[in-house]
Amino acid sequence: MAAKTRSTFRCTECGWETAKWVGRCGECQAWGSVAEVAVASAGVSRTAPAAVTSKAVPIGEVPVSESAYVGSGVPELDRVLGGGLVPGAVILLAGEPGVGKSTLLLEVAAQTARTSRRALYVSGEESASQVRLRADRTSAVQQTLYLAAETDLGAVLTHIEDVRPDLLVVDSVQTINAAGIEGVPGGVSQVKEVAAALVRTAKTRNITTIIVGHVTKDGSIAGPRVLEHLVDVVLGFEGDRNSRFRMVRAVKNRFGPVDEVGCFELGADGISAVADPTGLFVESHQTPVPGTCVAVTMEGRRPMLAEVQALVTRTAQDRPRRTTSGLDGSRLAMVLAVLDRHCGVPLQTYDVFAATVGGAKLTEPAADLAVAVALASAASAVPAPRGVVAMGEIGLAGELRRVRDLPQRLAEAARLGFSTAVVPVEPGGRVGRRKVDGLEVLSVDNVQSALSLLGVTRSGGSRNPSGREESRSRAKLHAVDDE
Repeated sequence: MAAKTRSTFRCTECGWETAKWVGRCGECQAWGSVAEVAVASAGVSRTAPAAVTSKAVPIGEVPVSESAYVGSGVPELDRVLGGGLVPGAVILLAGEPGVGKSTLLLEVAAQTARTSRRALYVSGEESASQVRLRADRTSAVQQTLYLAAETDLGAVLTHIEDVRPDLLVVDSVQTINAAGIEGVPGGVSQVKEVAAALVRTAKTRNITTIIVGHVTKDGSIAGPRVLEHLVDVVLGFEGDRNSRFRMVRAVKNRFGPVDEVGCFELGADGISAVADPTGLFVESHQTPVPGTCVAVTMEGRRPMLAEVQALVTRTAQDRPRRTTSGLDGSRLAMVLAVLDRHCGVPLQTYDVFAATVGGAKLTEPAADLAVAVALASAASAVPAPRGVVAMGEIGLAGELRRVRDLPQRLAEAARLGFSTAVVPVEPGGRVGRRKVDGLEVLSVDNVQSALSLLGVTRSGGSRNPSGREESRSRAKLHAVDDE
């Protein structure tokens, strides 16, 4: 039966289809991306049984040695992957332009070559000489690291046949063109075909394949959603252009956890792992400074300390400014409302500026209490006592809610030399004080009690703090009843 042709409307950004034209994609919300395409409707077909590639065996008899982890040579990346690179796995690494994706993967390819295994780096965005210059700068030139600059899928597959690598890096999937497929490189049909061909090659030849992907303006991975379903692992590479700190976060992982992050520092001589990133986000002040507080956040399963800073000034405008950097603006507005309603800290006539140190991003609710302490301290000009960390989610009624992984957070604060932690009351627990690994843990049930305990409200002292005022705040900490 001859195939019939019908028309449909497809989004050129994500591949979403609809029966009629619309101005905005219903999947990725892009404007003007829906265009009409012709689709051939196949007639009724019957698939006959065919020869199998391998006989079905009981699952207990399937060998697992072929899928054992192989270290990438970059410990922080191995941490995110769950142990290392798996032969035959396909990994998608996505990130904004200039964040350092190519530098990281060139280092991974060089580390693979240093173990006498073959690595093939295919660049579709740069010439071979440009990649060589980066390799010279980062000391990534190795004898078994092969480099090819190609944009044709057939040529890429030929290079794989010739080199027979253990690791394949394709930078990037949006620049590779598949002959015979409609659309331009980076389009929905092209990306689907290129990704499917690379996945087939990786599985049949047991080659670990890392594909670089672009992201859209809103931070999502560019291309059809099926791209994320085809691959085994999806990693997001994050970082601020104004900071050298970078993080690799697992979004999908068939071989390990998805709640882990790896920390890196991008420099002139390449990218290096940061095993203890806390020092990048905490400032060391010689004297107590009003408007600062240290929060303990969880990045995956790793606790990290970050300093929150706040500045409160009288406004000359009818509408006060609310400016944030590294913090969620909506949660800041909620914390300000709770401080006004339940804590007697009115800031309606003040401009409020809140930021984190070192480009850290605090998105989890556990940082609410640290933000509240910093704001109250800035409003009263009374610094919080030295060596204090605060963590807890603030409710609209002013109560403090428990946070996850509290033991890990407390252990990290104690390891870094902090002396006191203000935390929410645990279920079944009581308001009071206890010792955990040499750290004095103060459990409170509402934000008003936490602010009074730290002495950062205006009732706790004068607006011009001195050493005597800090001593008075610390005296309040040690006056908490054991019950």
